[in-house]
Amino acid sequence: MAQGRGTAIVATVLLLGLLLHCENVWAASFNVGDAGGWSFNVDGWPNGKTFKAGDVLVFNYSPAAHNVVVVDKQGYAACKAPEGAKEFRSGNDKITLVKGENYFICTFPGHCESKMKVAVNAE
Repeated sequence: MAQGRGTAIVATVLLLGLLLHCENVWAASFNVGDAGGWSFNVDGWPNGKTFKAGDVLVFNYSPAAHNVVVVDKQGYAACKAPEGAKEFRSGNDKITLVKGENYFICTFPGHCESKMKVAVNAE
């Protein structure tokens, strides 16, 4: 009988562990700019899409030509990253959305001004 209880406890622990990780299973992944990737005039890309906290944005681009920087609303509007802003440079960056507004820009000269920026509201 003790062996049966031990098996049940192990099964319960495994089940609880799976349940704790299920949120990531339901997260969606979005390629920013769709087939065109992270590029100029991508600011309207989120229109018509629904995002949730935990969804992942995938930024595909040439790291020699672009980057992705997480900014706030003011940085987005001014196309300026604050000191210490998180910068991504891999060319295949995966960024998990937080609840509320999420803002991203390219800080290479003139790129953000050419609408290489995106604002995403996650529910």
